[in-house]
Amino acid sequence: MAEKILVIGACGQVGTELVENLQNIYGAANVVASDIRKSDNPVFQNGSFEMLNVLDKTQIAEVFGKYKPTIVYHLAALLSATAEANPKLGWELNMDGTFNIFDACLEYGVKRIFWPSSIAVFGPTTPAVLTPQSTILEPNTVYGITKLAGERYCEYYYNRYGLDVRSIRYPGLIGWKSLPGGGTTDYAVDIFHQALKTKSYTSFLDESTTLPMMHMEDAVRATLEITDAPAEKIKLRSSYNISGTSFNPEELAAEIRKHIPDFTLDYAIDHRQKIASSWPDSIDDAQARADWGWQEKYNLENLVINMLDNLGGLSLTE
Repeated sequence: MAEKILVIGACGQVGTELVENLQNIYGAANVVASDIRKSDNPVFQNGSFEMLNVLDKTQIAEVFGKYKPTIVYHLAALLSATAEANPKLGWELNMDGTFNIFDACLEYGVKRIFWPSSIAVFGPTTPAVLTPQSTILEPNTVYGITKLAGERYCEYYYNRYGLDVRSIRYPGLIGWKSLPGGGTTDYAVDIFHQALKTKSYTSFLDESTTLPMMHMEDAVRATLEITDAPAEKIKLRSSYNISGTSFNPEELAAEIRKHIPDFTLDYAIDHRQKIASSWPDSIDDAQARADWGWQEKYNLENLVINMLDNLGGLSLTE
């Protein structure tokens, strides 16, 4: 029987590219995209799209009952900076939404579910360099707290109910196919748009803030690979560290100047600096590499080339 894929929170940064990849793999007819509102991205003109609020159990039952998905990607969440602006909604959407989807997966016999965690589970007491898989987890943001709680519930639902849930801790994600969605690492996407439009950028993080980052293509591939891996290879049922590259705004700007020599960078530090300062500089992902064969494709150099090449051919009017 053909797989039926349901992507929840499909219109976000990850979801948009994930849906496109899944359509190519399984066929558009077998991929159902859903979100609280529909994007005008052309990818959603293919296949089915359902309006879905993860806090509405009636809507969830209707969508699961209609499509009977075999694989679910649950991406709906309020991201770091957005959740800090509305902490109660951040908790409700990220936690109650997760419970509702996990319970629906059990009720409707879903074979596998992917749920994303984040480097936001780490905090100021976590070792910052090559952060280990198992380490101190003391997040100080609502987003990080919900991701840490979510990781524990992933493991709980697996151990208690046998729900085959898989998860990775996304670093900052950088892609050219969609705009960022309210995260602390968003500067590393916006900087490319502004470099091409105005040849200047004002960073909301300071010049020495080094953070783990990843090209969206690598992030989507990791998401597909862990979800498709044989169950016996998934040794962790909380969430896996994965790594791409690490850099700070000055290092990113220097790489951009290799292609846009007169690009300038200045700074206007805001509330997101405090969040970023609590996160690691770099990630040790040895367990993901050993268990299910994770390997990144993009370093800083080829990430910058890819972003500029692709955005340079787009109409940057947003």
